[in-house]
Amino acid sequence: MDVAVKKEVLDKARELGVKFVRLQFTDIFGTLKNVAITVEQLEKALDGELMFDGSSIHGFTRIEESDMYLRPDPNTFTVFPWRPREGAVARLICDVYNPDGTPFEGCPRYALKRVLAEAKEMGYTMNVGPECEFFLFNVDKDGKPTTETHDQAGYFDMTPVDLGENARRDMVLTLEDMGFEIEASHHEVAPGQHEIDFKYSDALDVADKIMTFKFVVRTIAQRHGLHATFMPKPIFGINGSGMHMNQSLFTLDGKNAFYDPSTPDQLSETAKYYIGGLIKHARSFAALTNSSVNSYKRLVPGYEAPCYVAWSGRNRSPLIRIPAKRGMSTRIELRNPDPACNPYLAIAAALKAGLDGIKNKITPPPPTDRNIYTMTAAEREELGIASLPASLREALMELKSNPVICSVLGEHILERFIEAKTKEWDEFRVTVHDWEVKKYLTLY
Repeated sequence: MDVAVKKEVLDKARELGVKFVRLQFTDIFGTLKNVAITVEQLEKALDGELMFDGSSIHGFTRIEESDMYLRPDPNTFTVFPWRPREGAVARLICDVYNPDGTPFEGCPRYALKRVLAEAKEMGYTMNVGPECEFFLFNVDKDGKPTTETHDQAGYFDMTPVDLGENARRDMVLTLEDMGFEIEASHHEVAPGQHEIDFKYSDALDVADKIMTFKFVVRTIAQRHGLHATFMPKPIFGINGSGMHMNQSLFTLDGKNAFYDPSTPDQLSETAKYYIGGLIKHARSFAALTNSSVNSYKRLVPGYEAPCYVAWSGRNRSPLIRIPAKRGMSTRIELRNPDPACNPYLAIAAALKAGLDGIKNKITPPPPTDRNIYTMTAAEREELGIASLPASLREALMELKSNPVICSVLGEHILERFIEAKTKEWDEFRVTVHDWEVKKYLTLY
């Protein structure tokens, strides 16, 4: 690490009265992990000398190859605003390295960095703007989460109907204290459902911010006596939570590569090929953008979530929407990701699919400007509109058969991800659910 950068972090920690530092990293399933150190160990950490046991992290390494090193990214240094000012707690997001000084293949942040390096070689940087939705639920007298919502509010409702508004306000203020630029915050369609949008940024920064965002939202909810969940579909019969991913490519000299004022829709050839790549690989990257059994309960018709692989500049029923703004704001909105995904892997997979479209000049089908939800299966077939996978098992099969998306993960993550997610599917498959008991117990 650059000496001046290291000194800046150490000086900042001293000025802010930091006593503890959490070295954070993300496992392959998108769970935030951390190693806590005292500020006296910070210099050693910044030099990449702090070791941890990788075998204790699900999906990382076997016990016989367990030594791993954490290398903090100095740009991610921030203090937790909700902790006391005296003996403050700060955090740094880390990359995981092998003892020989090479990046660890199982680190999701490294997987994203690899695809970003490929984009740079092609002359692009990637910007991402996420729209993160979540539910706020009551807890019971023992402090355990329930699925009872604190409100009966709807889209954009205000106090006194939206009882989560105070919690959401605190979340926004905390995020702003931590360097986020919040663009919008509102109640979503379903009771208890909220959305907070923060300004787009480069892909790695946004992936880091999504992990921080989820951590902050859950922490602040807890302080308000509520439970925040990013589970995609916690309640049957109402909308689930998505994490729409607005994405754009910029040339290395700062121009939006998706914008071309000379075409009828002002979308460049690059944008069209990128859309073509997303459409070609959508069924295969679903296992990464929608990585839980529960994700596929959200991707069904009738609840505004996309389940059909198509694109449009106007309508919100397809997988891909092109928002109306042009110029520097020209972007592509991918609507199927949900907030339970690992953001490093989900963003990397979407980018890889788009780059493949550009490399191989994959022309997308014509835009679908009709409501796909009202089409018959025959009409969709005639227009060549495929469906996203209907289950995690189907998504895993699609992932395994697609070498382009598999290459995003590399062998280490791919093998462990598929093994763990297949086990998750099998657990679900053999469990007897309430629905079955209600349906069959008295019938037979």
